[in-house]
Amino acid sequence: MQDPDQPMRKLFPIEEIARIPAPGMAVPVNIQFSPDDRMLTYLYSPEHNLVNHLFAFDVNGQQHQVIVSPAGGLSESELTLEEKLRRERERQRALGVSTYEWVKKGKRILYPLGGRLYVKDGLESEARELMAVEGKPVIDPHFSPDGSMVSYVQDGEIYVLDLNGGQPVQVTQGVNGTGKTNGLAEYIAQEEMGRRRGYWWSPDSRLMAFVEVDETHIPIYRIMHQGKPQTGDTAQEDHRYPFAGAENAHVRLGIVPIAGGSVTWMNLDGYEDFYLARVDWLPDGRLSAQIENREQTSLDLVVFNAETGERSLLLREESDIWINLHDMFRPLTSGEGTFEGFIWASERSGYRHLYHYDSAGRQIRQLTLGDWMVDSLVGIDQQQGFVYFTATRKTPLESHLYRVPLSGGMPQRLTHEPGMHQVVMDHYCRRYVDSYNSLKQPPVINLVDIESRTTLAVLFKKEDPRTAELGLEPPQVISFTNAEGEVFYGALYLPPGYTPGKPLPTIVHVYGGPHAQMVQNDWDSTVNMRAQYLARMGFCVFMMDNRGSARRGLAFEGHIKHRMGTVEVEDQAFGVSRLVELGITDPERVGVYGWSYGGYMSALCLVKKPGTFKVAVAGAPVTHYDGYDTHYTERYMGTPQENPQGYEDGSVMTHVDNLQGHLMIVHGLIDENVHFRHTARLINGLIAARKPYELLLFPDERHMPRKLEDRVYMEERIFKFFVENL
Repeated sequence: MQDPDQPMRKLFPIEEIARIPAPGMAVPVNIQFSPDDRMLTYLYSPEHNLVNHLFAFDVNGQQHQVIVSPAGGLSESELTLEEKLRRERERQRALGVSTYEWVKKGKRILYPLGGRLYVKDGLESEARELMAVEGKPVIDPHFSPDGSMVSYVQDGEIYVLDLNGGQPVQVTQGVNGTGKTNGLAEYIAQEEMGRRRGYWWSPDSRLMAFVEVDETHIPIYRIMHQGKPQTGDTAQEDHRYPFAGAENAHVRLGIVPIAGGSVTWMNLDGYEDFYLARVDWLPDGRLSAQIENREQTSLDLVVFNAETGERSLLLREESDIWINLHDMFRPLTSGEGTFEGFIWASERSGYRHLYHYDSAGRQIRQLTLGDWMVDSLVGIDQQQGFVYFTATRKTPLESHLYRVPLSGGMPQRLTHEPGMHQVVMDHYCRRYVDSYNSLKQPPVINLVDIESRTTLAVLFKKEDPRTAELGLEPPQVISFTNAEGEVFYGALYLPPGYTPGKPLPTIVHVYGGPHAQMVQNDWDSTVNMRAQYLARMGFCVFMMDNRGSARRGLAFEGHIKHRMGTVEVEDQAFGVSRLVELGITDPERVGVYGWSYGGYMSALCLVKKPGTFKVAVAGAPVTHYDGYDTHYTERYMGTPQENPQGYEDGSVMTHVDNLQGHLMIVHGLIDENVHFRHTARLINGLIAARKPYELLLFPDERHMPRKLEDRVYMEERIFKFFVENL
């Protein structure tokens, strides 16, 4: 349907939309410094596919070399169910070498591959396979701090293997056949809390802290593999899924000696219906934990005596909106085993900033402040007295590296190239790896000296021929201000040679939910291949971050508290109205698409704003939040028992009578995150209201469609749906 009045630009094959990685995005990931900072290691696919190899870069010799080339682990079909589900929690698509770990001191490196576990005693040494029980996956392997042992979880228990020889030793006991697990993070912790670990070595390698998880009281939610020819156990999955308002897993935190002995359970008296958000060992041998209340309005940072389990409070965070968990608790030391304070991040000012505390939990000073937020804490140089962090200080559309004196003072910006910067600091804060990209710049990775600001090495800068072949142009970033003075940022993809003032059929690409930001000065936006394809066909494609989105401060995000599906829809409709006023959008031809929260938003926009949106593609939509999990849903909505009207108003089914346009629903039948039940309930509502719809199902897909053929077919169907109805 390319407009004959517009200059032609060659349409690329629709397969390019589904191809992963996107142009320019086959880049090194998981970059780590070796313990002596002489080597950099990273994962990279030289074939520009999903199969990663392990590489090393000699900082002094300026040479790259392959350390591990995978011979196994090249297919999803080789993975066990446990591994597949863990990859879903981590949003992991890569195959081959997908993760690795350096020993804390020394030259050893650990990595799983093809369902087996390997260790190299040096980068040049031969890999040796570690012992494992056949048929039972080895989950979450880690070195002990002294490097002499490797730990892992198998069949719900923690095991430790001496690397100098011997058989694996089971260090936790008692869960076999009970339905409990030791050492594994529960679903909620992995999916929503960002805590993927369930056990932690003590600094002296003598003790193991771990979580015991009991989910036996949570009713089973069964998922059937309807597309499989098999019968029996392989045709179904049973999950203990904690629905909003229902019971969570029961969690205990214990410490057990590696050499054998009884468990010391940490004193959690007084906490009821809580979340164990984070666990960290302090340098003085005590154990710290972050404990969040069910309402997620209060978080305690507590410290336990490892021998007795007794607890003391270090600090408490409270919020009228909610607590956003982070990984910016960093102990400070003044010598071996001395705990002299810590760095902590808080949103108490309305924006996430860094604070310096003493060892008793008394605030010494606020290190950063202003109407911007800290993204990450990347390094602390106590010797020189600097704290290094990335932040939105320049603009919420970018992230840059800064440092601020530990003694207080103004932040100093260290990165200057426009765009998004991700930083990995060496152990002594002398050099850092800067991975940056922008709308106009595919990812570049440099090794930089901090003091001289000079680039010591260009680790990665490669032109992807697909970028030029496909003729990709970055979208135009625009901004709008509403009547309340809120600024919204958008990205606009226009057909080649678009003539201003000529209204176009417009498709909104929406996510709209919290903890995410769609519009940034990043290469991801340029290689939004579906948007690029639709623009080639004569559509205007528009993305905008509404109220509730991330990286704009807690008040901006908190607009959705207890009312999901309200202000987000209003804002997206407002964005479309501004495009209409600018003469870009034809108001009679507006569509919308999105996935997950974006699928929810797509369906809601169609049924709540029928005068604005005429066509919607809703991918894996949450249709009623009483069917989603506790930690995510209740953070924003409270429980269904406390906020029944909010849940009802935010349900797609409540508004289906208003449906006037065309709706396509896309869902994977074995989605264990947003269950297909959401779509089934919406279909029942559509039938009751006698409303037409189209349905696209993938029997063997979960929340993230993984098979290339499935993704290609999906793009064809979505594209055809928009062409026929817009």
